[in-house]
Amino acid sequence: MRILCSVFFLVFCSTAFSQKKESPKLVVGIVVDQMCYEYLYRYQSKFSKGGFLKLMNKGTHCRNTHYNYVPTFTGPGHASIYTGTTPNNHGIVANDWFDRNTGNSENCVHDSTIFGVGTNSKEGECSPNYLKANTITDQLKLTYPSAKVISMSIKDRGAILPGGHLSDGTYWFDYSIGKFVTSSFFKKEIPFWVNNFNNKEFPNSYLNKTWNTLLNLEEYKESGPDDSPYEELLKGKSTPTFPYDLKELCDGKPNYDLFTHTPFANTYLTDFAIESIYNEMLGQDNQVDFLTISYSTPDIAGHSFGPYSVELEDIYLRLDLEISKLILALEKRVGKDKFTLFLTADHAVVPVPQYLIDKKLPGGYVFLDNNLINLNEDVKNKYGSDLILAVKNNNIYLDHQTIDLLKINKDELEIFISKKVSEWEGVKCIFTSSELISTSTDNSWRDMIRLGYDKNKSGDLIFILEPGFLPKSNDSEKARKGTSHGSAFNYDTHVPLIWFGKGIKKQEVFRRINIIDITPTLTHLLYLQNPNSTTGEPILEILMK
Repeated sequence: MRILCSVFFLVFCSTAFSQKKESPKLVVGIVVDQMCYEYLYRYQSKFSKGGFLKLMNKGTHCRNTHYNYVPTFTGPGHASIYTGTTPNNHGIVANDWFDRNTGNSENCVHDSTIFGVGTNSKEGECSPNYLKANTITDQLKLTYPSAKVISMSIKDRGAILPGGHLSDGTYWFDYSIGKFVTSSFFKKEIPFWVNNFNNKEFPNSYLNKTWNTLLNLEEYKESGPDDSPYEELLKGKSTPTFPYDLKELCDGKPNYDLFTHTPFANTYLTDFAIESIYNEMLGQDNQVDFLTISYSTPDIAGHSFGPYSVELEDIYLRLDLEISKLILALEKRVGKDKFTLFLTADHAVVPVPQYLIDKKLPGGYVFLDNNLINLNEDVKNKYGSDLILAVKNNNIYLDHQTIDLLKINKDELEIFISKKVSEWEGVKCIFTSSELISTSTDNSWRDMIRLGYDKNKSGDLIFILEPGFLPKSNDSEKARKGTSHGSAFNYDTHVPLIWFGKGIKKQEVFRRINIIDITPTLTHLLYLQNPNSTTGEPILEILMK
C-alpha cells in the first residue's frame, strides 16, 4: 500500500510539474473602455485578419459575458476584472463618490499622501489606496516575487487598478504635460526607457496631423450620417464631421484632451506597451509575467460621439490594427505559443437617449436640478431642515449629523424620500440603505445595487432609471448630445470577452459568464491561489483540456 501511495505521489508530482510548465510566459490583459459586445460583429466585415478577427476565430469567445452589479463605470469595472469580485468587496464603487468627511467628491485612485513621479502636477497624486482587495496581479507577485507586472492606460484608474498594489511599473497619461507618469507609491523615479519614450513627444507630433477616416467616408454604412445632431462638438469645430484638422483645432497650444479623443492615442498606448515588452524583458524567463493595457479613447470619444457615429467606427477599425500590431509584437518577442491574452471591456454604453426618442424607442432624460429643488422643499417642509447633502451617481447622501441632532427617524426619512423620488418620471426603482443590507434576494435590481454598494462610500438611497434614460443636470440642447453608461441594463452590462494564445482552445461559449469570473480563471491557468476577496467562478470551458 505504501509503495502504491509512493507511486501515486510521484505521478502526481510529475503531472503537477508538467502542468506548471504549461503556464504561459506572459499574460496580457486588454480592457477596451466602453466597448459594446456587438461592435465585434457590426464592424466585422472591415476588420483585418490579424486583430479582433484573429482573436475571435482562433480563441475562446465568451459571447454572453455581463457585469453582475451596478454602477457600470470605469473604476469599478477595472477593479472587478482584476480582483474577481464586486464593488461591495473591493471598495471601488464608482469613478468618484461623495466624501462625507470633506464634503467634496473623491476620485477612486486619488491619494494626497503621495506625489507624482515624472510630473509636478496633481495628476500624479494617485495610488490604489481605496482598493480593498488584492488583484490577480498582486497574487502573482505575492506567490512569485520575481514575476514582473507592468500596467498602463491613458486614464489613471485604467492603469492603477489592474496593476494592483505590487506592480513593477504603473503608468498613465498626464494631461498637463502630455507624458506617461507614475507616482511615488510605485516608483522613486521614471525608468530610463519611459523617459526615452516620453522625450519623443508623440502626442505633440499627432496634434500636428489630421484625423480623417481610414476608409472612404461612404463605406461607413454601419454608422449614421457623419453630420449627426446627436454628437457633441469638439472645441473649435462647428460641425461634428470629418476631417479633424488637429493643428487648426489646437490653435497654437497643445490640447491633450483633444489628442485623447482621437485614434492616435490608441496608437500611442500600443507603442508604449510594445516598448515595455522589450525594455522590461517581459516573458523572457521561466517565470510568468503580466502586462495590463487599458484603451481609454473608445470611452473618451464614445461619450462625445455615441455608439452610432462614424467617429467611433473609425476608432474601432484603427484599434483593430493596433491589436494586430500588438499580437505580432508578442509573437515575435515572446513566442507564438508562449503568451495568453484576454480582451474585455469595463462597461458598454447606452445609445444617445435623444436618438432613441427620435426613433420612438424607450429612452429619455431625468433632469435632476428641478427634481432636487422640489425634493429638498418637501423634506424641509416635513422635517424643518435641509437633510440632503449631495446626489451623485444616482446616490442620495443624507446629513447624518443633522438627522441625529434633530433626533429624526432615519428609516422613516429614507422611506419618505424614496416615495418622492419614485414619482419622478424616468425612475424605475429606488432602494434605501436598510433594504440594501437586507439578506433577501428576491429582487434582481436590488441585488445588482447591493453588489455595488459600500456603506462608507455609497449613498443612503440609490435609484435606477428606466431603460434608455440618462440623468442630466438640466434640459438643454447640449445635454441631449453625447451619451454615458452606468446602468444595470444589457446595453451597459454586456461586453466582449475573448481568450487567445497558449492553452486556449478555439470555441464559443454561450452560457452567461460574469465579469468577476476572469480572475478565478486566471488563477487556475497560472496555478495560483485565488486573490483574497475573489467571489467569481472559473470558466471551465477554458480550463478543461
